Amino acid sequence: MCAIGGVVLGHWLLVSITYRSGHLSGLDALQYVGWGRWLTLLLQVMTVFFVVGGYANAISWTAHQQRGEGWTNWLRGRMLQLLWPTTVYVVVGALAVTVARIAGVDMAALARAGWLATLHLWFLPVYLLLIALTPLLLAAHRRWGLAVPAVMAVAAAGVDAVVLGPHLPLIGFANYLLVWGTMHQWGFAWQDGTLTRPRWRCGMLSAVGAMLLTTLLVWGPFPVSMIGTGARVGNTTPPSIALLAFAATQTGLLLAVEPAVERLLAHPWRWRLVSRLNRTVVTVYLWHMTPVIIVAGTFYPTGVMPQPTIGSAQWWALRPAWITLLTALLVPLTVGVMRTQRPLRLLPAGLGAAGWWSPALVLCALGAIVLALVRLAIDGFAPGGHVPALVLATYVCGLLAALCSGRPPSGRTG
Repeated sequence: MCAIGGVVLGHWLLVSITYRSGHLSGLDALQYVGWGRWLTLLLQVMTVFFVVGGYANAISWTAHQQRGEGWTNWLRGRMLQLLWPTTVYVVVGALAVTVARIAGVDMAALARAGWLATLHLWFLPVYLLLIALTPLLLAAHRRWGLAVPAVMAVAAAGVDAVVLGPHLPLIGFANYLLVWGTMHQWGFAWQDGTLTRPRWRCGMLSAVGAMLLTTLLVWGPFPVSMIGTGARVGNTTPPSIALLAFAATQTGLLLAVEPAVERLLAHPWRWRLVSRLNRTVVTVYLWHMTPVIIVAGTFYPTGVMPQPTIGSAQWWALRPAWITLLTALLVPLTVGVMRTQRPLRLLPAGLGAAGWWSPALVLCALGAIVLALVRLAIDGFAPGGHVPALVLATYVCGLLAALCSGRPPSGRTG
């Protein structure tokens, strides 16, 4: 939950919404606040999501294997756990664009708002692919241990070299799986103790990461900013070896303090509170930019809220009020959405009888959903001011294919 708080705070601070001459726009505050790039060393916490995701996927797949069940049911169940709240978000986004079109909202402003509302969806296709690859990646971890993320890290460095040397940017997309996948492998190593027993291995990971990060930032081409893009090269789009070095530093430090955190959460009521909050993580992640669009679209055109120059003293002075107002909207929004999503838990994890076609259907579902989410993350809910009908149809087909791939035994979802 602390990680999602960091993501929300980072997006609320670093994506600055403006309204000028009747047009809503989003600007990267790091382009106007020079020293803000150092702040990203505290705000970049997506790395934690992938490490924790690896830990959780290792536990889930291992339990599934012990029950003697197959990959198809497990993947479908893990996918649907993410896709039900995502589907609610996508449906609401599509309906909002449709209503805005009927109301005559400016198409350029609508396209911009729709893009801002989907920027963060990049996480889902990457994570879904790592879920699908978990059985293979976990088997590799059990055989070769920490050599697997080491090889992936070397491959990621090679990808960066090809991108920066011969200037082949398309190759860089491989790092979405190599860099985030390396962190996912660390989650496996955390789960079985490979990375934490003995505890000094955490310190070693952090020390190696810090030394590599310092080298890459001082003598390499990579910017300090761990969020957004740089003038020449960025660290997140696609992820770079510098981001991976940063993640190693961060992961080592977090795992080193794990015993202290466990003692802090030893009281049952604290653990229950954390468990309840953790159940809201996906919903908070999906909806946290919605209050930004609501506040900016409501208060900026009417002049109720001032728009000082980004990075100015007045701009910083307004940040506490800005964050407080967004939080006041996000909390009830999250509660409302969670209650709306509650009936979805009663839906079956699959329809019909399973057969030889089930694995192929699940893979087709995965491909369609990943493709649709990638397009939404790039183009938004309203590219050119229009509803992306083909993209939404692709998403719906993928979801239906996942559901129709067969019913899991005893209604299990993995």
